[in-house]
Amino acid sequence: MSKIVVNGGKPLTGRVDLKGAKNLVTKAMVAALLADTPSVLKDVPKISDVEVVSRLLELHGVTIDFDDAGVMKLDPRGVKQARMVDIDAHAGSSRIPILFCGPLLHQLGEAFIPDLGGCHIGDRPIDFHLDVLRHFGAVIEKQAQGTRMSAPNGLHGAKVELPYPSVGATEQVLLTSVRAKGITELSGAAIEPEIMDLIAILQKMGAIISVDTDRVIRIEGVETLTGYTHRALFDRNEAASWAAAALTTGGNIFVGGAKQLEMTTFLNVFRKVGGAFDIEDDGIRFYQKGEDLHPVVIETDVHPGFMTDWQQPLVVALTQARGLSIVHETVYENRFGFTEALVKMGAQIQIYRECLGGNPCRFGQRNFYHSAVISGPTPLTGADIEVPDLRGGFSHMVAALSATGVSNVGNVQLISRGYEHFLDKLGNLGADFSYSE
Repeated sequence: MSKIVVNGGKPLTGRVDLKGAKNLVTKAMVAALLADTPSVLKDVPKISDVEVVSRLLELHGVTIDFDDAGVMKLDPRGVKQARMVDIDAHAGSSRIPILFCGPLLHQLGEAFIPDLGGCHIGDRPIDFHLDVLRHFGAVIEKQAQGTRMSAPNGLHGAKVELPYPSVGATEQVLLTSVRAKGITELSGAAIEPEIMDLIAILQKMGAIISVDTDRVIRIEGVETLTGYTHRALFDRNEAASWAAAALTTGGNIFVGGAKQLEMTTFLNVFRKVGGAFDIEDDGIRFYQKGEDLHPVVIETDVHPGFMTDWQQPLVVALTQARGLSIVHETVYENRFGFTEALVKMGAQIQIYRECLGGNPCRFGQRNFYHSAVISGPTPLTGADIEVPDLRGGFSHMVAALSATGVSNVGNVQLISRGYEHFLDKLGNLGADFSYSE
């Protein structure tokens, strides 16, 4: 269903349970391509990104068995080439196909990826990935419908230095290097918990990987890898999203499966804003104490900084804080498009080109609107909204749920890319909404 009607003004209360992180699960599925034996991945969410990767893997001959408990079995022993037209048709808006390249070059000697889509939150060019693959000996050929690559002499270890700790480029190096001949040294690597969980999976498969404290990862290539059995890391982004929903609506949500260690940076900011939380063995309870919310200054950054995916849901809560809040986005240059709908609902948000955080960032001289000033508290009223992207869409839903009156929210299916059973969870939390034709 692409559109729903939301009656706002009700606090969200109850419990939601998390599955594995979207940003880990899809990469772990690709990693199964590297093995000569089957893998088992647990806590896999039923989201559209997982469906896309499943179809692409099956196109290449991987057999997949996915049960209702979230256990996925992946058997790569029948891996074969897939037709270009099929890959293009099934990839849709996902950017995951670029990560297939390293494993396919090892298994088949060649790979093809279509032109990639994804959420419109900023420039995520594949040049980073293609440059990395060239370092390993891949031959890149641009074609009208995408990019074909081959490895006539096999892949070899390389010394790679990233100009920015890109999560995607780090994943590309890991998935390509573990079976390359020789040693790979990656400098400027991303070290997000999802990256560390992917490293744990690859080590289970037989890879030799060490991580230094200075963002340097060293990989010693091996000839073969075996399948893994692994329970995926919980989804930090979904946990933070529900926390922001509790704060904005004045609710009380227990997020089952959330853990303190991976959420430390978010929890500090959440407390500064005026939110409360209780850490329990099986999750974290997030709630609003009924007091005024406080303005904060947030600067997004790579781990261990404040995640870019956390800021969008929290911006909605900041519209209800008493005073001026500043959010400086340093990861994606175009992530404030979602605020247009919030302004339409009554929020006072100004977007600026200047770096308004504590430090200048790589977008400061590039004329991007990457800083926001939020003035509150401002009452929100219902409006007609079109979901623009995954996290922005969740933020729009939270705004609609906290607003006075009725909101018509379109393109809701986009939220299912990263939130399992999203509308069912909202219903269980007491949200008042109905489906629209």
